[in-house]
Amino acid sequence: MTPTGAQAASVCLDVGSTWTKAVLIHPDGGLAGFAEHPTTPSDVLAGMDAAVRAVTACGPPGCTAQPELFACSSAGGGLRLAVVGNDTLASTEAGHRVARSAGSHVVHVHSGPLEAADVRNLRSCRPGVVLLLGGADGSDPTVLLHNAGRLARARVRYPIVLAGNVDAQQDALALLRATGRTVVACDNVLPEPGLVVPGPARTAVAGVFARHVLGARGPAAAPRFRRLVRVVTPDAVGRGAAELARITASRVLLVDVGCATTDVHSAPADGVDTGAVHRTVEGDLGVRAAAGGVLLEGQTEGIVDPVEADLLAPTVERMASEVGYVPRDPGSAAEDRRIAALAAVIALRRHLRAHGEAGHDVGLLVLAGGVFRQRDPAGLGAVIATVRADVVLAPLLAGVRVVVDADFAVAPAGLLAAHDRVAAAEALLRNHLLS
Repeated sequence: MTPTGAQAASVCLDVGSTWTKAVLIHPDGGLAGFAEHPTTPSDVLAGMDAAVRAVTACGPPGCTAQPELFACSSAGGGLRLAVVGNDTLASTEAGHRVARSAGSHVVHVHSGPLEAADVRNLRSCRPGVVLLLGGADGSDPTVLLHNAGRLARARVRYPIVLAGNVDAQQDALALLRATGRTVVACDNVLPEPGLVVPGPARTAVAGVFARHVLGARGPAAAPRFRRLVRVVTPDAVGRGAAELARITASRVLLVDVGCATTDVHSAPADGVDTGAVHRTVEGDLGVRAAAGGVLLEGQTEGIVDPVEADLLAPTVERMASEVGYVPRDPGSAAEDRRIAALAAVIALRRHLRAHGEAGHDVGLLVLAGGVFRQRDPAGLGAVIATVRADVVLAPLLAGVRVVVDADFAVAPAGLLAAHDRVAAAEALLRNHLLS
């Protein structure tokens, strides 16, 4: 038993889409052990329990007190977005613009009236949300209403973001809700020919992502999972970024490179108001399931030349197909870090475009993610050099301290702070990130 008034040790658990990480932390913020286990999709609790058992074994001999468990999750991974609209080119552009920085990536685009075969094709892509478009404001609503009716009758249960012709929106909404579909209506993404206004739909998709990313919604795992995990990983990391901003009294930029998403958090220097932390989540950038997006966007952004793209293509293909892949040699580890560095650069560029004020007076940049737990100072130095040397980021980062979360401190610190263990969170960050 823990003595009255004393705090127990803590196990901070982060359930990712590929790996479940656990750290054992003493009440004073000392890091006592780390363990990880592959996330078990069929029963996420099995992987969680295995990681907790492994890290608890790192505790002092003879200790019988059970540590408190604080957990966060991003097991749902990136959100798969399907687009249904009138015109292929416009729908594709709109879908990618809406998905960007909202934790999602486009997996399917359909244009024109949906038929039975088209619905089957859409379902086979396993989307997590459908973006329903349909003509400029004031245009002929026939296709939009047809597609709304088809989706209303189809065997689909995905949330639908309705962002088409505003003049027909209420009729389309009525058709969808008549059969119990979950619908979020927002302003038209394509209000005029040639004009794309992704903001309102992006906000709606980000809301769906926030519910999706927690994961573990199967009937067997869900009840206990919901009791154990009440925080999504981006929120825990954002709180960790806010604590760093408070400790350093400076604006903090934090990039968290995951297997399926890459998140960027910008925390201002004035306190730990998590509502002031700006966050973008890139569902097409990662080092496993979303590795293909890194290579594609790297070329689009002009930071990957054709020769490097050809050299990295086999590695990226393997990353995307073998999500549990672990590098076994120095060359493979270097490629892993290179993809992570590119993901960080692209995500930072996007974040700064979305939140220009995030680039003002940055005092600290943190690179986080499981890929950076590799104990290779020279390799991690190369990652930092890549980020610093980027032509867009270089002016922002001149003179800025850049650190790597090699000890996996940020997310646990955010969990500790969220559970009123601010002193332990601060000690953890000071000793294992800032020292």
